[in-house]
Amino acid sequence: MLVLTRKPGQSIRIGDRIEVKIIEADGDQIKLGISAPREIDIHRQEVYDAIQKENNRAAAAKLPDELMQAIQTIGKKKKE
Repeated sequence: MLVLTRKPGQSIRIGDRIEVKIIEADGDQIKLGISAPREIDIHRQEVYDAIQKENNRAAAAKLPDELMQAIQTIGKKKKE
């Protein structure tokens, strides 16, 4: 992990397209401003973790029998 010291008003660059700027420091909290292209997702860690947990849950969910049968039927027809 790269650890940097920055003061309010200073920033860091991640590649050519992302800038992270220190907006404000107050006690044990800092306020960050992030400039990045719209196609790059930016989340707080706890939100990212919740998204990953939900994605894993959805991926592990059992599909209804009717849907599984339809998928199998389509797969068989494509092989013919």
